[in-house]
Amino acid sequence: MLFNSFVFLLAFLPAALALHALVARYRPGWRLPLLVALSLVFYGWWDPRFVPLLLGSILANWLVARAFLRRRSAWLIPAAVAGNLAVLALFKYLDFLSDLANLIPGLSAPRPGWVLPLGISFFTFHHIMYLTDLRAGRAPAYGLTKYALYIAFFPQVLAGPLVRWSEIMHQFDERPYARPDAAERIARGLMLLTVGLSKKVFLGDPLAAYVNPVFQAAAAGKAATAAEAWQATLGFTFQIYFDFSGYTDMALGIALLFGLVLPQNFDVPYRAASLRDFWRRWHMTLSRFLRDYLYIPLGGNRRGLAIQVAALFATMTLGGLWHGAGLTFVAWGALHGLGLGAGILFRRAGLRMPAILGWALTALFVVLTWVLFRAASFEAALIVFKGLFGLGPAGSGFKWRTIAVAAAVATLGPSAWAAVHRLPPHRLLAAAFGLLFVIVLLKIGDDANYEFIYFQF
Repeated sequence: MLFNSFVFLLAFLPAALALHALVARYRPGWRLPLLVALSLVFYGWWDPRFVPLLLGSILANWLVARAFLRRRSAWLIPAAVAGNLAVLALFKYLDFLSDLANLIPGLSAPRPGWVLPLGISFFTFHHIMYLTDLRAGRAPAYGLTKYALYIAFFPQVLAGPLVRWSEIMHQFDERPYARPDAAERIARGLMLLTVGLSKKVFLGDPLAAYVNPVFQAAAAGKAATAAEAWQATLGFTFQIYFDFSGYTDMALGIALLFGLVLPQNFDVPYRAASLRDFWRRWHMTLSRFLRDYLYIPLGGNRRGLAIQVAALFATMTLGGLWHGAGLTFVAWGALHGLGLGAGILFRRAGLRMPAILGWALTALFVVLTWVLFRAASFEAALIVFKGLFGLGPAGSGFKWRTIAVAAAVATLGPSAWAAVHRLPPHRLLAAAFGLLFVIVLLKIGDDANYEFIYFQF
């Protein structure tokens, strides 16, 4: 069930909100179990075969947490983290490892071709965050229902944001509709839902028509003209932003409707004047996770410049691998690690760069590396790069209008979260958002409905 589907928008979400409101008023003690049940229905709609995997993952990690609190065994949490990563690797990386093994002459490893459970990367990282903080003495024990809701809460279970236990667990005890700002939260939640849906439908999805044919042709070995290559590369730059940030806006808005505040995930990243600034603005919750649970444990900036640069490179390379089981994703992450390392050396040397030049170089670097992220293989990426650098035919028919509009919205305006919270309450504003929501629904019914890009990760 997609956020941008009729079955979600016109059936599941209204029914879920009505049930939640009734339970919150008449049986408050049932509220959390209801949210868990709704989350399992939502998750199982995709493929009910993976509901036992999600439930088993929740129960196993919760039991590990309880066992650790009873025995304080030093090995228990590291073993559980390793187990979570092993399950992730089994489903997500087994084919990738088989492909790597098959590069060895004379070796023929089978490819299982298992279906990737939706959201497994995200709920695995949620388990790791909680267990790591539990071992460090920062996280308390929770009951099974609360822990299950933390892991499976349906607005964020499939593609984030990555929510720390400390950001949401205390909210489970609140009476959301008894708060003095309950009406305001609901209004802003509806606005965020509408804005996110609009970003996906009016900007992200139309760009797919500019992007997909070029990268599909490159995957088939067909040369890309300069016009096609730049159209596809710039198109994907903004497609992935509006697709993923639109999903996040919807997730934050839906959570507000149920009385829960999730952390922001995007803060106008294409205005960044450095690569470090970009990663503070793009997929912010993943950046925090990589910093706190990988970069710092690897040494961070506490053990000298060489360790810092190496830890940064390793962190971003593994971050690239997390995004996808392919060497192109590894290369994408490694390049960002090298770029961030170069930024550290530049700042350590006491050098300064004009903000406009820093923005231009950062934007160019991010745009070019998106090719590796999107391409199906290095060969396909090379075809697109040849087109970008003028090593093929010039071509014609560059479709710039939608890309120009997307670029303006992505770089000039505020984030959806900031905009929604700045708007004052007004009847005309409510009517405008209601009209926009109806127009979006009509657009969804008229056009192709694309799945969210980050569902594949």
